[in-house]
Amino acid sequence: MLELRIQQHFIDSADLKYQSAQSLSKPIAAAVQAILTCVTSGGKVLACGNGGSAADAQHFAAEFVGRFERERPELGAIALTTDASILTAVANDYGYTVVFSRQIRALGLPGDVLLAISTSGNSASILAAVEAAHEREMTVVALTGKGGGKMAQALRETDVHICVPHDRTARIQEVHILALHCICDGVDTQLLGEQESTP
Repeated sequence: MLELRIQQHFIDSADLKYQSAQSLSKPIAAAVQAILTCVTSGGKVLACGNGGSAADAQHFAAEFVGRFERERPELGAIALTTDASILTAVANDYGYTVVFSRQIRALGLPGDVLLAISTSGNSASILAAVEAAHEREMTVVALTGKGGGKMAQALRETDVHICVPHDRTARIQEVHILALHCICDGVDTQLLGEQESTP
């Protein structure tokens, strides 16, 4: 019984990824272009999210500063989820809603990109981050699900919205990490050219 349940998780995840491949390829490609324009102009990506989305923000930053699958020069990315002193000071003094937006106002520059991750699209701290990014003339790449929530209304035409067509948080997160890997691969391909697949 447990094994069948586990198998169903794999099937459901694979089905959603297969269904999303066509609908998400265009916004993911747009995200690649936005981030490529940013980093080749000397800019950086500021990434944020809560919970599992915080882990995804850190995962992305690690692959940008370190590497994804190929050797290449370092790319600028900062996960705004990692400095415990900043997070706790800001949350304590001003409230949790502004833990990311204050960092964006401190660090963000015109031409930078905010990678904003919220499975519901309704996270108050992420919505505040989007507002701060717009104040700093940054482009926002938003990863959401569940129809995009309030984030869908907060984004501008120049922003990019990657909205996973599903309501279950675990499934949305599984597609988010695939989308982030696609972005990393797309940026690397644009910078370094195509690479032969290895078996």
